[in-house]
Amino acid sequence: MTEPLAFLNGCVVPQSHAHLALNDAGFVYGATVTDLCRTFRHRLYRWADHLARFRQSCRSAYLEVSLDDAAILHRAEELIAHNASVIGATADLALVLFATPGPVGFYLGQAITPGDQPTFGMHTFPLPFARYRPWLEQGIALATPSGRAASNVDPHIKQRSRMHWWLAEQEVHRTHPGAQALLLDQAGNVTETAAANFLLVKNGVVVSPPRERILDGVSLRVVAELCARFGIPMENRELSLDACYAADEAMLTCTSYCIAGVRSLNGRAIPWPGAMLGRLVEAWNAEVGVDIRQQITMP
Repeated sequence: MTEPLAFLNGCVVPQSHAHLALNDAGFVYGATVTDLCRTFRHRLYRWADHLARFRQSCRSAYLEVSLDDAAILHRAEELIAHNASVIGATADLALVLFATPGPVGFYLGQAITPGDQPTFGMHTFPLPFARYRPWLEQGIALATPSGRAASNVDPHIKQRSRMHWWLAEQEVHRTHPGAQALLLDQAGNVTETAAANFLLVKNGVVVSPPRERILDGVSLRVVAELCARFGIPMENRELSLDACYAADEAMLTCTSYCIAGVRSLNGRAIPWPGAMLGRLVEAWNAEVGVDIRQQITMP
């Protein structure tokens, strides 16, 4: 079979056959917990971290996935083994896990209470290197929307109730074409983007916004580990826009492309590419045995 496979509610199916019901709470309420793990050389990277975060997100959202960790890993590796066979040898995959409370019975005249039959699934897609290529080659432009972070969901839950992100991105696309939205908290300090954690560098110190106010990014953990390994100071503290404008460097880190430099914020240039970015990229390459930049930028 040349079509990718997916796993949905206990069954392995062709990915084109994997659908949610019209009354699934993931669609009706936007109540979906998710996580995403990438491969390097077709092998899952930091799987244990991603699965643990997914489990914690489910607990925080009152969702229960009945499969145990070993069974989920078995199914994940099945999907990777098959789906990697239908992409190029130098390509890699993202594996998505998701869970919802399942059907909302009264939406289709059924006697099912949300949570009685929870939905759990996994699917993959080839990492879209062409999408990331300009970010690595030219740096990333960021802009802050006029509103503040509006979601009252625990930022440690990785989920898809993301209307506030959609609105932020649409505003930024109109005011700063080509930029990505970097949200501010209620006090006007920077937090994160829809897909990545934000970092800046000042006087040789890598600085993250307070960890309790942002997603516990697995790639952010990798940066922290690399900094500790190589004696690079790292701090977690409030970051005002003025502090960001005065940064020596700024970066985004996420599972898909690992780490990339920021070239501007609200139209103000930030030094790019920076020495710290280069140092972290080299360390990450050694960590995974792949030249990440070359993999993404190679035509």
